[in-house]
Amino acid sequence: MDLGVTLLTGIALYLLVQFVCFIFADADLTLLWATLFGSKPETKLKGLVVWVTGASSGIGEELAYQLARCGSRLILSARRVDQLDRVKLHCLECSNLKDKDILVLPLDLLERASHEAKMKTAIQHFGNIDILVNNGGRSQRSLCLETSVDVYQALMELNFLGTVSLTKQVLPHMTQRGSGSVVTVSSVVGLAGAPLATGYSASKHALQGFFNSLRTELTEYPRILISTVCPGPVQSQIVQNAFTEEVGKAIPTAGDQQHKMVTSRCVRLILVGIANGTKEMWIAQQPFLLFYYVWQYAPTWAWFITDVLGRKRVQNFKAGLVLS
Repeated sequence: MDLGVTLLTGIALYLLVQFVCFIFADADLTLLWATLFGSKPETKLKGLVVWVTGASSGIGEELAYQLARCGSRLILSARRVDQLDRVKLHCLECSNLKDKDILVLPLDLLERASHEAKMKTAIQHFGNIDILVNNGGRSQRSLCLETSVDVYQALMELNFLGTVSLTKQVLPHMTQRGSGSVVTVSSVVGLAGAPLATGYSASKHALQGFFNSLRTELTEYPRILISTVCPGPVQSQIVQNAFTEEVGKAIPTAGDQQHKMVTSRCVRLILVGIANGTKEMWIAQQPFLLFYYVWQYAPTWAWFITDVLGRKRVQNFKAGLVLS
């Protein structure tokens, strides 16, 4: 009898500890376990060649800084050369890297015909590519009924086809070597739908489907990691650069970013996931992280929550309230 009580007490205590930890969690349990007991990025990523797209701002910029401090050699890509030069300079200032360890490689994901030449330039400079981080892309803030089909085409061309095109250029190099990592920054809306982001969500769902399927095709290459990152709200410039109902029309005003996850924490978790071979990462503060699990394990409840919150968000948007 005493043994049974002790066992039940132990189980209850364990569940209580797990519940308390989850309340304060900002990533899925597998990723948090890796942060505590897994390999450190400073050890696993040192000396590796990492190609980061969208490196001129936001998550991509912070990735460049933290990778530089880990000792990774960098290929920095985006369209704005002046911003890439700025990021490179800061990388050199905050690390022990030399000028030759960082290649600024301007890249437009929409110019798919140029991707082969860009890949060859990267290989020529470093000799190999160990990790490709697909981070480039744009978001959306507009209602479906008001959005031009051209916006949907632009989102799919940029977020999906641009990413697939660059991946297809780098992947043969990795299969030939038998190792490498392709890490793609998706989104929570790549797993679940969200109002005002029908096109953006569609492009991220497409990425999830593509890379989940690709992973199954590469099982004969166990040392090639295909990883997707699904962040919730993170402080970045993604809202300011979002598509609206017409291509070329800027978003009027971006809301306050302070309630979102700090970019540096999001990137640290991404690097931990890469260092530990995590195939999918859920990164978000509460209550957003809870929504991931509800969507995964209790979809009926998730639909109810989505309907309630979505209705309020659409009402605010129609009222002209600033959205983040």
